[in-house]
Order: sequence, then structure tokens, then C-alpha cells
Amino acid sequence: MKTVMYVHGGSKNHGCEAIVRTTAEIFKKKDIYPTLLSYNRQEDKQYGLEDLVEIIQEIQPINKKTISFVKAYLMQKISGNYHMMDVLMHKKAIAQLPEKDMALFIGGDNYCYSDAKNYKFINQLMKKKAKKLVLWGTSVEPDLLKDSEIRKDIINFDYIVARESISYEALKAVNANTFLRPDPAFYLPIEKIELPSNFKSKNTVGINLSPLILEKEKEEGCILRNYEKLIEYIIDYTGYQVALIPHVIWKSNDDREPLKKLYEKYKDTGRLIMIEDHNCMQQKYIISQCKYFVGARTHSTIAAYSTCVPTLVVGYSVKARGIARDLFGDEHNYLISAQKMEHQDELKEAFMWIVKNEETIIECLKSKNKDYKNYKMRYLEGIC
Repeated sequence: MKTVMYVHGGSKNHGCEAIVRTTAEIFKKKDIYPTLLSYNRQEDKQYGLEDLVEIIQEIQPINKKTISFVKAYLMQKISGNYHMMDVLMHKKAIAQLPEKDMALFIGGDNYCYSDAKNYKFINQLMKKKAKKLVLWGTSVEPDLLKDSEIRKDIINFDYIVARESISYEALKAVNANTFLRPDPAFYLPIEKIELPSNFKSKNTVGINLSPLILEKEKEEGCILRNYEKLIEYIIDYTGYQVALIPHVIWKSNDDREPLKKLYEKYKDTGRLIMIEDHNCMQQKYIISQCKYFVGARTHSTIAAYSTCVPTLVVGYSVKARGIARDLFGDEHNYLISAQKMEHQDELKEAFMWIVKNEETIIECLKSKNKDYKNYKMRYLEGIC
């Protein structure tokens, strides 16, 4: 079966990298070796994805000497609709693809944001090349499905694989061919590396902070202050080291920027470690060696969940709520909302609850991971 993955942002987002790696492995079990359309082929080569898939550059310069460009330009100028102009960057790569049996839109959280309307036009282009379209490993903000254009786009997928139950219920109501599966990254293997000398295995708290959640905060500075109070608590009242772990390092969206602020403030304590960039499998190994984990990036928390590390999520969208709910039955206590944070001790207090309930959390994660592992061989059931 000839298969292509598309709308992949690039591997400097190690969540995107993890989805590609594990999806390729899942399909390999069926002797299917997908091609990858990537927004940034060089990033993917840097992290070794070319060993798994053929990589084609998806985002390409727009040919301004075409009728399509003139139409898109006029639409943008007259109505402010930029969607068609954005889509032109995808057109050449998709047009040059050979015919495919299946195209996987690597969903992730692409349908969680207002620019989701772009994807209708990209999917229309891909529909001309592939017999079946699959929305893969996705989360979708249910309110976005009230938009008639997005609903029509969702209906046009032949299959949808939702990665958590909140999105599954919302999508199933729109497209009956919707399946519930764990995020593929739960199956990401670990690649062992040498840990920093001051990283104490199983005696270190891993911390991830994203610029995205800082944009969601209710009161300016509240989230960063919460992280500071958490670190101060760990330093003053525990013997744990603190590892600051970036999971996305795109220039415009780099976890290292807010993490460096924390490092600079507390580095003289000798208790903080700034983790360098690694591929997603190596990042997962580092996270697996933590005693506890506090994370904002979804796939950093999946790396922790899937290695049974008690985890507190700082969430801002449906994906975090849904994944936590599916693991524990209720996201309460396991997730703190970035948008609702009001006082500076919320993160510290939530972390203390995780510590207090550590044994129960580990047992729950062990049970769920066993269920997910057993599901792996049936992951494609009903799809191909």
C-alpha cells in the first residue's frame, strides 16, 4: 500500500518527530513504508528520520506567475482571507506526488486552532492524489466543529484516528468512521545516552516550560512565577535536582527561552541542570530517569506517562485534558490549566499532590501502558 504522511511541521518539534517515528513503525508491521512530506526536510535529516522514511520538502516557494497566485492574492487583499495564499506553498509538492493509496494528515493539535480552515484546501489537493484520506492521531477543540467549513472538511476524511476521548466523542458525532487510539508516541522507543554528571537518576524533577502557555496566562507573569515557586520549593524542602528539559526548539517557539530564565535565576544553587537538545528518543530516556515530571508540551508528558513517571501537566487545550482523563479517569489533580492560573502557589500545591499520590499514579500508569502495548498490534484495525 502506497502511503504518504503530510502536514508535518519538522523535527525540531520533538512531538512531531515522535509521531513520524512511531507511525512509520506501526505501518512497518504491515510492510507499508510511508513517504513523508515535511515543512522542513533539513530538520528531519538532522534528527535521522531519513533512515525511516523518504522525505520530500512540502513547503515550497510560490510561483507568482500563475492564475492561482493572482486569485489568492486578490482574495487576501479584498476579503482578508489568507488561506488560499498559504495553501499555494503546499501545491507543488503534492502535485508532484505519484498516486497514493492512503494519505495520513498527521493531525496532532492542528485542528485545535483557528487556522484549521487552511487544511480544507490542502486536503482537497491531497484528495486528488490519494484514494483515502486519514486524519491521524488528532485532537480537535469541539467548539471548532461548530464551524460549517471545518465540519465539511472533517466529514471528507475516510477515516479519523483520535488520540483521546474528548476529541473522539466530538469527531464521532461528525464523522462515523472515527476510531479511538492512544497517541502513537506512547510507542516511542528509548535511546539511552550518557546523562549529565549532576543529573541524579530517579532523584531529579524534570521540568518543561513552553512559550505557548505563557501566551495563555490570565495574568501577566503568573505562570513563570508559579514555576519559580515550584523550583524554590524543590530546592528548599527536598533533595531533588531539577532538570530543565526543552521539547520544541523552533526559532519562533523555543522552550529554551523561558527555561533559560529559570536556569539563570537559580543556577548558583547548583541544583539545576539545563538539558541540551536531543532527538525525541533520547529526550524520552532523559525524562524516564526523572523521579517526577512537570510538563507543558504534550509529547514531553507522553514521554513521562509512557515510562511511568508521575506527571503534572500544565495544559492549555483539549489534548492535555483528554489524555489525562483517559489515563486516570479524571484530569482533576493531574492537570493544571494555564488559562486559569491565578495565584503563585498553584503549581507547587499541585506538584505536592502528585508526590503524595506517587504510588497510586505509578500503578495506574503501569496498567494503562500495558493496555496500550497490547493495543499496538491492532492499531490499524478497521483502517487498513
